[in-house]
Amino acid sequence: MRLNRSTVLYLAIGVCAIAALAFFLQRSDEGASRTADAARIEALREGDMKKLNVHATPRAVSESAFETIDGEAGTLADFAGKHLLVNFWATWCAPCRKEMPMLSELQTDFGGPDFEVVTIATGRNPPPAMKKFFDEIGVDNLPLHRDPDQKIARDMGILGLPITIIVDPQGREVARLQGDADWNSDSARAIVRALVEAG
Repeated sequence: MRLNRSTVLYLAIGVCAIAALAFFLQRSDEGASRTADAARIEALREGDMKKLNVHATPRAVSESAFETIDGEAGTLADFAGKHLLVNFWATWCAPCRKEMPMLSELQTDFGGPDFEVVTIATGRNPPPAMKKFFDEIGVDNLPLHRDPDQKIARDMGILGLPITIIVDPQGREVARLQGDADWNSDSARAIVRALVEAG
């Protein structure tokens, strides 16, 4: 009887040790991936991209829903598995008007299964005004998502516009840029290309 109890005890300890090792290895893989993304971005920041703040530890993104132009609900989790460049903007924002065509070009050149530009108008932005804004600047390939109650903006500490964040395929914010930027610069395009190639 003593032998059986000992055997069960050793088996239980072994199972716990294996589970702990698996958890540790998973966390190590996540940490390595996180470090690789951060290092990739850091090494390529020049010019305006120096304003891109790369987080030492990834941050959670909002789970709140945005509203599509068709009135449907969506969340950032809907884009899991790809890198996102999420731009918060508004129809009254002059810098947004300046940089939105550049974000459109990024979507044209890099958009696909590994990367997407997601635009979210936060605050009071009536859909007709949003459509007019995009028509006036010649953008037709970016989404007209809205955050009318600023729920996502509050969740994510969006203060001032525009703000652009990079979200990794695991749905975590890994970098943030406050204000407008030259998204057509060699540095910006190199950062996006590196993220796309990382998959």
